[in-house]
Amino acid sequence: MNIFRLAGDMTHLASVLVLLLKIHTIKSCAGISLKTQELYALVFATRYLDIFTDFISLYNTTMKLIFLGSSFSIVWYIRNHKIVSRSYDKSQDTFRHYFLIIPCLLLALLVNEKFTFKEVMWAFSIYLEAVAILPQLVLLQRTRNIDNLTGQYVFLLGAYRALYILNWIYRYFTETHYVHWITWVSGLVQTLLYADFFYYYFESWKNNKKLQLPA
Repeated sequence: MNIFRLAGDMTHLASVLVLLLKIHTIKSCAGISLKTQELYALVFATRYLDIFTDFISLYNTTMKLIFLGSSFSIVWYIRNHKIVSRSYDKSQDTFRHYFLIIPCLLLALLVNEKFTFKEVMWAFSIYLEAVAILPQLVLLQRTRNIDNLTGQYVFLLGAYRALYILNWIYRYFTETHYVHWITWVSGLVQTLLYADFFYYYFESWKNNKKLQLPA
């Protein structure tokens, strides 16, 4: 494992920890999109179908369990926790995320590395992850004023994908026959979706101001 892959994994893990910190410590999910969290839960559930059949390493299995467990627990907290759920703004989180699922599934059926159930589900998870952040970004644009933990959570998610792109570039030049167009194109699309957020995040950091997205 190269440094870019490790840094990407740790950044992804940090984003989850920041979100859990907000939920457990502040007892609030204000500014967090349940729609995005449900999409991520679906992403991990379909990507890690091999968790109990194909052992790669202890690190790999541990990370899979962490992301599966955390994604479903976050959804549960937002939906069912009597205190946390009160802070969820359902009226603002109205992105029709179900409309993202069907196109991603159809694309996975058409474009995959191998036409088997696991491989189609893996491709589906890659495509869905690329657009899963959209409900969250739309919610932030509607609410405009973003608290520090929510801003850090979204920033770390974007940074994780950017680091993975560096990982892919590194592996392309250091490994023989390393070509994965599905993950490359999807990862690039996902990173580009964060571009506007990154710009305003760094502007707020540079000017020492509260993060605020334009209407």
